Amino acid sequence: MTIRYVESCKLPTSWGMFDMHGFEEVKTGKEHVVLSMGDLDTDTPVLARIHSECLTGDGLFSLRCDCGAQLQYAMHRIATEGRGVIFYLRQEGRGIGLLNKIRAYHLQDAGADTVEANEQLGFGADMRDYSILKPMIDHLGIQSIRLMTNNPRKVKALQDLGVEVSERLPHQSGRNPHNVNYLSTKKGKLGHLFDDENGTEKE
Repeated sequence: MTIRYVESCKLPTSWGMFDMHGFEEVKTGKEHVVLSMGDLDTDTPVLARIHSECLTGDGLFSLRCDCGAQLQYAMHRIATEGRGVIFYLRQEGRGIGLLNKIRAYHLQDAGADTVEANEQLGFGADMRDYSILKPMIDHLGIQSIRLMTNNPRKVKALQDLGVEVSERLPHQSGRNPHNVNYLSTKKGKLGHLFDDENGTEKE
């Protein structure tokens, strides 16, 4: 997949000043952004988060998922460290798109879990494509990553692309009464590495 770098700018946030870098998929025109802070082009592994767009969680403050809380937690952790990067990928609903995500939510309202809902709509449990990350990583000069994630598939995806993941850091935030079943499904069916309501991680 060919990714074209577009431009960069400053992005002041509640957590500090980030740089925002714009990228475009040449074939589809789909747009992605990367938020960065500090010098990325060094031998020291970069604190990183791969975050798939979630309009409902990131922008509309939905409690059905933990996405918005995870994004804010990543920005906080990077600002605290003073160096890091967030890859914000436009892959809503684990790759099925916003309107299909609404259809999936409707099925969840009727009793399906998040995986069953996607499958009932004819999609896989997770349709995201992480191959778009490699040209972004290369453009930013990143040599090694400390990845904030509970999802081992993200670690494997990066390693398959030839990206060095020096460390996987647990990234749990946003548990609430509305997303307990959602998080349980992520653990049981998607292999995410977290467990109890106290945030204790299970390998």
